[in-house]
Amino acid sequence: MKTAPSSVREPPARRPDRWRSHEWIVTLPSLGWLLALFIAPTLIVFSIAFKPADLFGGVGPGWTLDTLRSLGNPNYPAIVWRTLWLSLATTAVCLLVGIPCGYYLARAPIRWRNTLVMLTVVPFWTSFLVRIFAWKHLLHPEGPVRRVLTALGLCDSAATLLYNPGAVLLVMIYTYLPFAILPIYAAAEKFDYQLIEAATDLGATRWRAFRSVFLPGIRVAIFTAVLVVFIPCLGSFVIPDVVGGPSAEMIGNKIAQRAFSDRNLPHAAALSALLTLAVLAPLIVAWGARNRSGRRAVPVQEAS
Repeated sequence: MKTAPSSVREPPARRPDRWRSHEWIVTLPSLGWLLALFIAPTLIVFSIAFKPADLFGGVGPGWTLDTLRSLGNPNYPAIVWRTLWLSLATTAVCLLVGIPCGYYLARAPIRWRNTLVMLTVVPFWTSFLVRIFAWKHLLHPEGPVRRVLTALGLCDSAATLLYNPGAVLLVMIYTYLPFAILPIYAAAEKFDYQLIEAATDLGATRWRAFRSVFLPGIRVAIFTAVLVVFIPCLGSFVIPDVVGGPSAEMIGNKIAQRAFSDRNLPHAAALSALLTLAVLAPLIVAWGARNRSGRRAVPVQEAS
């Protein structure tokens, strides 16, 4: 008598050791690149933070905690707060603009899609510094933006558009907006839009289908956009220096000042180490939360 085939799936066969050796060989170049250009410099910066400053602008011998104690500057809390809110505001605006732009880029006709994507990356064809100084000219008291706003009655003749946090926020949004649009567009282009049509057929509005179907479907791209915008914003120093002035200093400006003007490398390294920890801490928390949620989502297969 023939027995019915079992519906219980057998566990996948274990990979041979030679397959694992091949995986290591493929991984070694990227691992070496990561160790040499990311982990090793980060460890060097952290070690310099515990060294004394040299009178000649270098790093002195021995180890000390005085450099970390010197971070108790009364001006630093305001600078840290300004850095955080400018970075968060820039990231939020870039997402609010980048998500619909990425969606409509992916839904545009083929004959227009490549042109629109090219227009998105056109700013990268020009030097970063040239673009910032162009904004400085536009926002200058005698610049075209000021003249237009004054003519329309939207700007007071005594108001200044330069050297304030608002100018820094505007230029940062302009600079980092393509970094938010491109990963969202890449994910939106591969999204199955029949899911949105199915949701609307089941009674959902277009906005409800967009919010409940499309956004969760590209959540990895949204997370990537947050990272590639928020992390550079935290370390930005050229934009605040050119269009912000002393009233819009950020942590990056203080690091550059300690490294080049004051010639205090340990102090600059300590500020850089704190900035690195501020960036890595939420990433580690998000990675741990994602792993926990992934383990909970693994279904338990029951034998029938």
